[in-house]
Amino acid sequence: MHIKRTDAGHIAFCQPELKPITPDWFTVDYWQDLGGITGSSKGRYTTWFVDPQPITANTKVQWVLRHYYRGGMMEKLSRDAYLYTGLKRTRAFAELKLLEQLFNEGFAVPKPVAAQVQRSGMHYRGDIIIERVEGAQDLVAQLSKSPLNEHQWQTLGALIAKFHQRGVYHADLNAKNILVSSDSFTLIDFDRGELRKPSPKWQQANLERLLRSFNKEKGKLPKLHFSEQNWQQLLAGYAKS
Repeated sequence: MHIKRTDAGHIAFCQPELKPITPDWFTVDYWQDLGGITGSSKGRYTTWFVDPQPITANTKVQWVLRHYYRGGMMEKLSRDAYLYTGLKRTRAFAELKLLEQLFNEGFAVPKPVAAQVQRSGMHYRGDIIIERVEGAQDLVAQLSKSPLNEHQWQTLGALIAKFHQRGVYHADLNAKNILVSSDSFTLIDFDRGELRKPSPKWQQANLERLLRSFNKEKGKLPKLHFSEQNWQQLLAGYAKS
């Protein structure tokens, strides 16, 4: 990971050819002016899909641009400002570093591109850019249209087990943070994720969080293709790994 200083903070980037990167790359207006916005994903906040071809000449990939926003009670105090306690502890740089390590180790995560931190006094704001997983959709979108088969559920369970065995803690493991493309799955959004000593306690809590998310989505969409049998199939794949 390479780091460069900017007028307002720092930018980290994962490929040497991205050295010309500037803070503009992390703004929606910049990409709109270039005609590079290709879509968006709207949840609590908007994540943007951009085509970097105008500046990288790479026509084979798209990027995902995400700004860091607060949640919960802290959102009422500040929408997107975090207390600065060191560059490596910022959410943007920590997530980029974790993604870079996991991607280089062959884990099913998006390829990291860059992150920026902009300071203002004791606080900072952050953004991250990753590569978009081509042809994939989140698991809720998939299950709203068609079911997964037993092999796919077991494959997903085995994938989660692989992350857990490595000590990868995903702070928000839910159905929308799992992308699916055919029989291939990718975990996304590693904000506040970390490597920790494997332990049945946090691993089980991670799985329970995922189950709650499935049940929550099922409550919102009763026709969602998810059942207790599917969950047991996932657990069977998890246990086999």
